[in-house]
Amino acid sequence: MTDTTQDDLTRPLKAAKGKGAKASGKPGLMSRLPLMRVALGFTASVGLAVLLYAALVHDPFGGEPHAVSVIVPRAIPDPIAEAPAAAPRGPATAGDLERQAGVTVVRPGANAPGSIVISVGDGGPVRLNPAPDPRIAQQTRFGIAPRMGADGLRAMDVYARPVVPLPGGASPKGRIAVVVGGLGISQSATADALARLPRAVTLAFAPYGAELERNVTEARAAGHEVMLQAPMEPFDYPDNDPGPHTLMATGKPAETAERLAWLFGRFPGYVGIVNFMGARLTAEEAAMTPILREIGGRGLFFLDDGSSPRSVATATADKLRVPARKADVVVDATLTPAAIDAALARLERQATEKGLAIGSASALPLTVDRLARWSQALEAKGILLVPVSSAWSTP
Repeated sequence: MTDTTQDDLTRPLKAAKGKGAKASGKPGLMSRLPLMRVALGFTASVGLAVLLYAALVHDPFGGEPHAVSVIVPRAIPDPIAEAPAAAPRGPATAGDLERQAGVTVVRPGANAPGSIVISVGDGGPVRLNPAPDPRIAQQTRFGIAPRMGADGLRAMDVYARPVVPLPGGASPKGRIAVVVGGLGISQSATADALARLPRAVTLAFAPYGAELERNVTEARAAGHEVMLQAPMEPFDYPDNDPGPHTLMATGKPAETAERLAWLFGRFPGYVGIVNFMGARLTAEEAAMTPILREIGGRGLFFLDDGSSPRSVATATADKLRVPARKADVVVDATLTPAAIDAALARLERQATEKGLAIGSASALPLTVDRLARWSQALEAKGILLVPVSSAWSTP
């Protein structure tokens, strides 16, 4: 009898596998391992190829099919440019025509002589020379002060507003200069004066305004020449106090020089000095002499506002050969519409009689209003409004 168990154990492994495979008809596990390795290797190769392609080509869609649409911006039509032309309008009103042409029509009954008179504006602001001008400027510890320039160059000439003649170059029957003071303290009053007063009116600024340099710059940019108001001692001082750095009749020379230096450095671009109060000081020749000498030595003129009949300022200035004038009329000495209008009428008469008349006024709302109304009819009367600096130039 043959021992089959031993034969199975001693039969070679390859023979056993062949027999098992033939008997079952299916491949064994060991025969399937090479095929699995091939499949896994192929899958890994495909995956690696996809990753390399995506990395190199930067295709965010991973090779998936996609479409690209190009958006071209279209210009938006301008409704104003493409709008049809407006239908013709009917005749404009007189007010429309006046505003478009920049003229003021003064009709009978409105302080104008004869029939209809057309008053044409000055055509815009006159450009003044820049300030400070280094040729006539001196840096001090109080600011930039004026000084006499080389060959006698003066601030009163460099910073002056030129005279704008009457239309057509007609010779005026008289010239009037008006100086309005008190500017720079009240911002509303300053803005009102700049908006309403003719550009030929000279504006005088007090030395105490918080926005002083800005206000002066705006005034000069609009075409106004400017002056500096110097506070001077009145008879009832200190009950009536002009303010800090007031020039005193009994002031010591060093004190007066110090206060003058402070005043001169307040802002650049002014053509001269006008007193603020000062009835006592201007009545003292000895006290006014060093002040006027300093004013003239810096290329400035002095204007006495005409408020004190006892003033000797202009007489003292004449002795020192310092340019100085006294205002002929204080426009608002009495603050009523009738009194202001009467004072302006006196200015007109003096202008036609003497050739030039100077008026002084304050920047009070009533005064500014009456001056603005009055100035509209001057040209029709053949009277030329001029800056005060022109008092020292050839007519």
